[in-house]
Amino acid sequence: MPTILSVAEVIPPVQISQSQVAEFVRELFGAAYKDIDRLLTVFKNGEIKKRHLLNHIDWFHENHSFEERNRIFIEAAVTLGTKAISACLNKNSFLKNRIPYEEIDAIFFITSTGLATPSIEARIMNHLPFHKHTKRIPIWGLGCAGGVAGLSRAYEYCQAFPKSKVLVLSVEFCSLTFQKNDLSKSNLIGTSLFADGVACALVCGDESNIDQYRQKETIPSIMATQSTLMPNSLDVMGWDIKNDGLFVIFSRDIPHIVESWLKPNVNAFLEKNHIELKKIDYFIAHPGGKKIIDAYGHALNLPSSMLEDSLYVLQQYGNMSSATIFYVLKQHLEKKIPRGSYGLCVALGPGFSSELILLRWFE
Repeated sequence: MPTILSVAEVIPPVQISQSQVAEFVRELFGAAYKDIDRLLTVFKNGEIKKRHLLNHIDWFHENHSFEERNRIFIEAAVTLGTKAISACLNKNSFLKNRIPYEEIDAIFFITSTGLATPSIEARIMNHLPFHKHTKRIPIWGLGCAGGVAGLSRAYEYCQAFPKSKVLVLSVEFCSLTFQKNDLSKSNLIGTSLFADGVACALVCGDESNIDQYRQKETIPSIMATQSTLMPNSLDVMGWDIKNDGLFVIFSRDIPHIVESWLKPNVNAFLEKNHIELKKIDYFIAHPGGKKIIDAYGHALNLPSSMLEDSLYVLQQYGNMSSATIFYVLKQHLEKKIPRGSYGLCVALGPGFSSELILLRWFE
């Protein structure tokens, strides 16, 4: 069974408090909404304390073309993506020896917030000494579900090629998609949630000599994965792509959809793999927002303790789209988790869709 051996994140340079963003939104949206004070309660109720961005808040007062924002995306993705990969392959809390770049067989690159051809991993390969035959698999457009989907595709790759070591790199600069002149409630809600983040995970096959590198006593192996698409749900979440860039689509029904749709989806997945939900020890959930975290708990009847790591990441970093799940996963990898424990990794994204991974910790 392929194993997640290391995870590392890179924090973008600008830290901003939730109260700073709320005042910015009051200034921008105040004339359009008579009930702006009522709408701004979403900033407090969301429980996000701070976020990290590429640019200072003054940058968002100005107009920026799609071309300019995408150029910034490419430059920052290469710089911070390179740092994330290096950190992942040198992470001494997870690895006792550095893993050479030349031993990486494939790179899955995940994003939904910028465009580049050649893609970002190709540009990074001009800065780091990967083997010239390293395979590149860029994946675009899965939104918040992209990180778990990337891990699932890496799992399948390592099943097919058990000697492989595979990187999953997620780069999301949600702030660059902000539309100053979009005064919709979807944009207001999105502004209360989204942030920038970069992370990288290393997935290794059964025959990839991981004992030479592994540091932890127990490490999570991927037992099974499941991708699910909800029919006729294209308007729930995603981008409306216009001349000025990416405009957020964000349905207010998402928490309700999670509560009604997720449980049968999860139960069917676990039943297929001969395990009951009550046997899951760790719930590794993408924290789309406080209401989404609450919906996970209600739908699956989870104790609040199983959602603490997801809530912590949301409070400290906000929703960084696909990268967020790696921040939560890193919290679990740093723990001393008993052998045989089960984990369920969950993320939801455009489509409307879900990505599930069943994990088990082994020595």
